[in-house]
Amino acid sequence: MSNKTSFPTRALGRSGMDITRIGLGAWAMGGNGWAVGWGPQDDAASIAAIRHAVDRGVNWIDTAAVYKLGHSEEIVRQALAQMAPHERPYVFTKCGLTWSAEQPQAMPRRTGAPSSIRRELEGSLRRLGVERIDLYQMHWPAGDGTPLDAYWQELLDLKQAGKVRAVGLSNHNLAQLQAAELLGHVDTLQPPFSAIQRAAGGDLLPWCASHGTGVIVYSPMQSGLLTGKFTRERAQALPQDDWRARHAEFKPPNLERNLALADAFKPIAERHGATVAAVAAAWTLAWPGVTGAILGARSAAQVDGLIGAAELELDAEDLQAIADAIELTGAGAGPLRPPIAEDDSLPANLFS
Repeated sequence: MSNKTSFPTRALGRSGMDITRIGLGAWAMGGNGWAVGWGPQDDAASIAAIRHAVDRGVNWIDTAAVYKLGHSEEIVRQALAQMAPHERPYVFTKCGLTWSAEQPQAMPRRTGAPSSIRRELEGSLRRLGVERIDLYQMHWPAGDGTPLDAYWQELLDLKQAGKVRAVGLSNHNLAQLQAAELLGHVDTLQPPFSAIQRAAGGDLLPWCASHGTGVIVYSPMQSGLLTGKFTRERAQALPQDDWRARHAEFKPPNLERNLALADAFKPIAERHGATVAAVAAAWTLAWPGVTGAILGARSAAQVDGLIGAAELELDAEDLQAIADAIELTGAGAGPLRPPIAEDDSLPANLFS
């Protein structure tokens, strides 16, 4: 790993990796042509975004095999190929969602069979062009009848064999985390978490903090709603091959509440000389137990608008203003703010 980054880093649980507070997410980079795409994308712009994020000091990328049915991982490989080995970021990817090439628009299957996971790993290694994956995560709980014990043991075995450095769970609940931990340590959890989707703050984050499990949260900007640039007109104009066009948070009445909340972030962003998107990400990083946040960008310019979240620390006044705005707008669900530190004159995230 390159030591050039000047951004703060945190230990990712007990994995032995220290990561920057923000990482680059490659979901949207996959493009359209599958069930959960973001509309058409420019591959060259995506590769440039990855290179620019790493040049700016971001030291990890999060992708998944299923993103555009392998294409996102191939984009990451092309970006990595343009970097010297010592400059390359950590690469995190996921398994457990499989698809049929003959039916690309069908929803992926939640597959937990150990034999499938082994095949998926080999596919990811090939597409990414790496010999070992830094973090390998089960994308969702299995939907094919495979018990958690079976697929989690397979991931632990892959780690033991040296195929992956660390193993984690994504989109799993507290009971599933506890069951997995009995078999072998859960290095990381990847839950959805934003000022709109706040449920993880209630039980998952405290559990992870007390068990040495790193947390990388996804969709801290709620897939664009908390960037300060989203509008009602933009929501109405989303193409049908963009999954957001079908999601409840992008439709009334939720849309109005969410946009009102984003507006409440604007004075905080101005006070810190940051973008609304950076404030939205910094809100998630203020929670004890959160190691890093995944920020999606599809161009170098978008990276520059988000990068400030790597160093931005919200103070108690900021966090209370956001909590008040959440209550006023009625946006989302879950706890309103991080636990208040004993000395609330200090940033709450000082104690995480």
